[in-house]
This record gives sequence, structure tokens and C-alpha cells, in this order.
Amino acid sequence: MKIAPSILSADFANLERDVRLVEEAGADYIHIDAMDGNFVENLTLGPNVVKAIRPYTKLPLDCHLMVQSPEKFIPAFAKAGADIITIHVEATNHIHGAIQMIKNENIAAGVVINPGTSVDAIKPVLQDVDMVLVMTVNPGFGGQSFIASTVEKIRELAELRTQKGYHYEIEVDGGITHDTIVACRQAGADVFVAGSYIYDDENPEAAINRLKDACRNA
Repeated sequence: MKIAPSILSADFANLERDVRLVEEAGADYIHIDAMDGNFVENLTLGPNVVKAIRPYTKLPLDCHLMVQSPEKFIPAFAKAGADIITIHVEATNHIHGAIQMIKNENIAAGVVINPGTSVDAIKPVLQDVDMVLVMTVNPGFGGQSFIASTVEKIRELAELRTQKGYHYEIEVDGGITHDTIVACRQAGADVFVAGSYIYDDENPEAAINRLKDACRNA
């Protein structure tokens, strides 16, 4: 069970402080959302931000590319210091080749599915990936409500992992709170992205602890 605070909800004027804050509070990954204004409407973080925060944390940088044609961006994020790069199956016509591009950079590779995309769409690459990210909201903006129907996809991925002997982590992103995390954990998720739940709390350490406690009790 791992908690990955999303810096999309951090204070960008104090990004170093907020990255250090969650690391000291017990975070396991730092989640970085990159959006191109094309695949999703929002426009956010690029590889320059990854490069900027890399010296200030020892935690793995989990880079989620919500971009069209992610092949164009993979080398830059790898060079900037990403430890994990996840890409959307919906964003490329060549998902297998894009996954191999990431792995050729000697970093962990993951595939992402939106709430409206079935697990069938990524079955051909499940044996190759280190992570599967299930979007539990529609991508693009933080602070959305959790989509309960996505839990069945988590359960399906967990069952496939056991049946086939795959090694991927299952990550969930969107609307994660101490309440919604329970169903995700019970279904088989391993990594939980939370942005506003952690950074909007007066005590981010307490928020992370609530999430971890909810997982342990699930």
C-alpha cells in the first residue's frame, strides 16, 4: 500500500516545501500530472518541473502523462528524472511501442485507462508493464468526485495479475479520500493518488495517515 500525493494540488509558489512536506509526512511516491491541453483540456506540468524538484526528494517521481502522442514526451521526462512514466492507451495508436520506449529509458512503465475504457483495451500489454493506473475520475482537473463503477476494473486487473502471474502495481487516481480508498484497496489496488485531500488539509501528515489507516483496516 503506497500513497502518492499529487503536486497538482500543491502550492506552486512553494513547490520545494510542499514536496518535502509530504515526503516527511510518509508519502511513498510523488505524483506529477502532465497535461497538454489537447488530450485533456487542462494545461499543466512539464519535464522542467520534474527536473526542478528532482534534487529535493528521494521519493520516486511518478509521472502521469495525459498527453496526445506520449512518444514525443517520454525522452524529456526520462531525462528530467522520472522514475515511473504512465501513458494513456487512448492517447496513442502504438501502445506497445510507447511502453517499450519507456522501458528502454531504464525506468518503470505504466499504462492508464480512463473511466470509459475497458480492461480489454490494455490486455495485450499487461505482461510488459510495471504499473496500471485506473482513472477513477475523468482526467483533466483535480477535485472531482470518485466514479464508483471503476472499482470493478480494479478487481478485474487484480484477478488477471494473480491468474497470469503479472507483476504490475495497480494505481488509482481521482476522488481518493479515506472513504473511497477502502473499496479500491479491497478490490486490489496498491497505489493511491490523492491531491486535494492531502494538500487542502491543514495537516497533510494527518491526511496521509488517515488514508494509510483506512487501507490497513479495509
